[in-house]
Amino acid sequence: MVDRLSRGPASVGELAGPLSMSLAAVVQHLQVLEESGVIRTAKVGRVRTCRIGPTGLQVAEQWISQRRTLWESRLDRLGAYLSKQERDVKRMQKKKIRRRSVPVRRYRNHTKHKEQRHE
Repeated sequence: MVDRLSRGPASVGELAGPLSMSLAAVVQHLQVLEESGVIRTAKVGRVRTCRIGPTGLQVAEQWISQRRTLWESRLDRLGAYLSKQERDVKRMQKKKIRRRSVPVRRYRNHTKHKEQRHE
């Protein structure tokens, strides 16, 4: 409905036409939008015309902007944390590979020395 109203004023009937909901449900949605300042309505005769309210979307935009800043900051911190975790895991995997290879070589050498002694 708000998208349609962004193109210009429309009657309640015009707004309800493409929607798969009752006219009563559309009216309820419009009442919420009007109470929040997103739209304004005016009744001329039997036709109620709706249009975008200038301040309602500004309030919504400010609210969204504040939340966006907060969440971008949180997501940046999460990204940095996950990158550090990934680097730490890779570093530990390299250390484990080095540690495994050293005892195996010693063990093999030890076995060779042991076999030579018994001959």
